[in-house]
Amino acid sequence: MFIGMAALLHAYIFWMESVGWTRPEVWKRFGVADQSAADVTRSMAYNQGFYNLFLGLGAALGLVLWWAGHDTAGRTLALFCTGSMVAAAAVLVTTGRSYLRAALTQGTLPLVGFVLTLLS
Repeated sequence: MFIGMAALLHAYIFWMESVGWTRPEVWKRFGVADQSAADVTRSMAYNQGFYNLFLGLGAALGLVLWWAGHDTAGRTLALFCTGSMVAAAAVLVTTGRSYLRAALTQGTLPLVGFVLTLLS
C-alpha cells in the first residue's frame, strides 16, 4: 500500500516537473522565484520529472510482479525503487534546511514501504 502511494506521488511529481512546470502554482511550490526563472529551469525540471516517473513506474511494476507470484523479482524491484526514492529525499535534505518538508513528503511513503517490505 505504501509503495503504491509512493508510486502515485512520484507520478504526480513527474506531472508537476515535466508537464506543469511553467504554471505559477507549480513553480512556486518548488521555491522558484518567478516565471522567468521557471522558464530558464524548464528543461532541467522536465528531465528530473522523468526520473520520478521511472522510479514510480518501477515501484508499481514491482508490486504487480510481487502480487502475480514473482516474489523475488517483485520485491527486488520494489525495494530498489523505494530505496532510490528515499536516497533522493536524503540528497534533497543536503541541499538545505528549506527543503526538509519536501524531502519528508518525497521520502516518507517509500521509506515506510521499504521497511515493511523488508520485514514481510
